Amino acid sequence: MEVFTGVLLVTANVGSLFDNVGEIQQEWLQELYKTVNSYKPQFIALHFQEVGGKDYMVNMGHAEHFLQCIESSEDMRDFDRVCTYVDNHFQAEDSFTALGSMYFIHKSLKNIYQYDFKVKDFQAVQGRSKYVGSLLEVTTVEKEKFPKNFWPDFKWSRKGFMRTRWIIHNQGLDLVNVHLFHDASNLIACNSSPSIYSSNRKNALRYVMNRISDSRHTSLPFFVFGDFNFRLDTLSLVQHLSTAADIQTVKKDSSNEVEKIICEEKDNDHQVLLHIEEKLFTYLHQAVFREDNGRALLRFDKEVNAFDDVIREEAITFPPSYPYSEEYAKPTQYMNTRCPAWCDRILMSYAAQGLLHKSDDWEKGVVYNTVGPNVCMGDHKPVFLSFSLKTNEH
Repeated sequence: MEVFTGVLLVTANVGSLFDNVGEIQQEWLQELYKTVNSYKPQFIALHFQEVGGKDYMVNMGHAEHFLQCIESSEDMRDFDRVCTYVDNHFQAEDSFTALGSMYFIHKSLKNIYQYDFKVKDFQAVQGRSKYVGSLLEVTTVEKEKFPKNFWPDFKWSRKGFMRTRWIIHNQGLDLVNVHLFHDASNLIACNSSPSIYSSNRKNALRYVMNRISDSRHTSLPFFVFGDFNFRLDTLSLVQHLSTAADIQTVKKDSSNEVEKIICEEKDNDHQVLLHIEEKLFTYLHQAVFREDNGRALLRFDKEVNAFDDVIREEAITFPPSYPYSEEYAKPTQYMNTRCPAWCDRILMSYAAQGLLHKSDDWEKGVVYNTVGPNVCMGDHKPVFLSFSLKTNEH
């Protein structure tokens, strides 16, 4: 007999919530609860990145309070089993990832089990379990920080992945929370196609794919969702945006190093069309990233294509998820710091995509979208995938 279980997967880079403590957190939570109440899932997976924000030594206490708010919320009262994993052990520089994962199981969902990676067996999920710390001794989660040699030329940062494994109605699934490397400089990102940052991300994600499919544990269908930091192919995009412009490269006096790239329109009094510096990306017609949900720019979103052999994704029909203004009154405006991009994604194996029940009924269909599109959610809009998991009950 086929059984359909409502599943909601959400990925959210929450660094902004702690760097601006209290300003946007309440509305952020309300938007999350609205999504839960709209789709009425029986199983929820929340994957967070940058828990504690940039100033994590100061803000980690706020982060724990934030997660506690979600767990104790009236909107989540019907989820009687909760599993929380938070890597907040920032003293351990060689292993700290700032990742957090929360899993909510509705009281109506009976047949659910979680994997113990040490004993290599599943056990029934009961009550509420919370693991906050280094997580290295916790046997129901696997966590790794990417090795230092992955990006020898750049500052070693809190990037890595975290995996949990579940059985829902006889169907096994891996859920992987991932945070890949960002673009440190817009100028370096313009140097080549693909950029050196894109190559680093590709190596790191391939490493994750190999780790979750190696021989230590039986391979299962998987969902990988987090902040992949995928960027548009900047060099190709700049060439496209400046086809009718004069491009000027400004170098520092003291060296031959490029300091800024300025594209001026050939007419219109030489209006500046595009201005790029290390941490500045200003495009005159910013609306192109929002019009038709940025669809015209999806052809520059190439990084996921390198994984066509192992990964699928539902069609993107929402604007780039980053970098939104952190100003409360500008919820749909992008910051002029980075080129807008679809950083936050929910990807899946071919086998996992086969478990998504395709239905014309929107409540049971597949929905891939952002949380809080018209509300200030910080610099990243959370991204969710709602679907009915199709399984067979013996």
